[in-house]
Amino acid sequence: MGDRLDAYRGKRDARRTPEPIPGRVRFGAGDSFVIHQHHARRLHWDLRLERDGVLVSWAVPRGLPRDPHRNHLAVHTEDHPIEYATFAGEIPRGEYGGGTMRIFDRGRYEVEKWGDDEVVVVLRGDRISGRYALFRTRDRDWMIHRMDPPDPGWTPMPEHLLPVHPIPAGRLPAGDADWAYEMEWDGIRVLACVEGGRLRLLDAGGHDLSGAFGELRGLAESLAPTECVLDGVVVAFDREGHVSRAALRSRIEGAARRRAGRAPVQLLVFDLLWLEGRSTESLGYADRRSLLADLDVSGEWWQTPPYFSGGGAYAVDAARAHELPAVIAKRLDAPYRPGSWLRVSV
Repeated sequence: MGDRLDAYRGKRDARRTPEPIPGRVRFGAGDSFVIHQHHARRLHWDLRLERDGVLVSWAVPRGLPRDPHRNHLAVHTEDHPIEYATFAGEIPRGEYGGGTMRIFDRGRYEVEKWGDDEVVVVLRGDRISGRYALFRTRDRDWMIHRMDPPDPGWTPMPEHLLPVHPIPAGRLPAGDADWAYEMEWDGIRVLACVEGGRLRLLDAGGHDLSGAFGELRGLAESLAPTECVLDGVVVAFDREGHVSRAALRSRIEGAARRRAGRAPVQLLVFDLLWLEGRSTESLGYADRRSLLADLDVSGEWWQTPPYFSGGGAYAVDAARAHELPAVIAKRLDAPYRPGSWLRVSV
């Protein structure tokens, strides 16, 4: 006679996966939970609640919602053994769930309701705490809803942000030490909205360009579970490695995937506007850049270019050496507001 782990065992080979595959159900304290961050074919989070000797599990593609006004899909999966609550590691490629499994959070929970079609629990973890409801919509598809209000000071990701544009200036600003200097990159200005391991890449008009630059989608997974809004520019390079507006145009005018190999792009991120439920627009530029540095936005297709604190003349020389059209001067103590940036042609 089988038990509640039969489906779990049937999908795994103990000779090929490091996951625990116990021979029988083992009962624990009865009130533990774990959330795994699962980098499989698609990034998702797995919520597992200890119940009757197993971990009842849901795969949550966008993670547990922080906003009570937004529900997330939660797919009911096979029960997992209690031993899985401490598992983290690499599931071999080609195996069921192949990819990296990390523990995102763990703790204890209280049951308010447990039925076939609805579960209401209070989670008490290190990173996730609050009252959540799971309710079935059809077959294995459920939704998860946060029933508590957001944490104090939390704000949803802004829907409409206007990027700050520099004001043309004939010369470098006075008080050089009060300014930061960046190169001007000839590309498409974008806001990168990273949420639930997914990326929305919006141009200045609010149009979604994510489909045109598929290689940039991995940025959101590389930053997960962090949620943020980044300000930057997408640039493309010619065969000599120079920033090229023409190469970028070829990526936008259809057949983007076919042209990707000939005109690779980079997302150059130079500002941070919202981070983990908090707007950063009122912070000074230097503080925003410090928070951005902590995110470590670096990868094959994205990076954070440096800036010069003071040294405007040196920045101009560097722009000329790289055949760039201008430098952008930004007041170190200025919030993200129109009028705080200057464009100085070189």
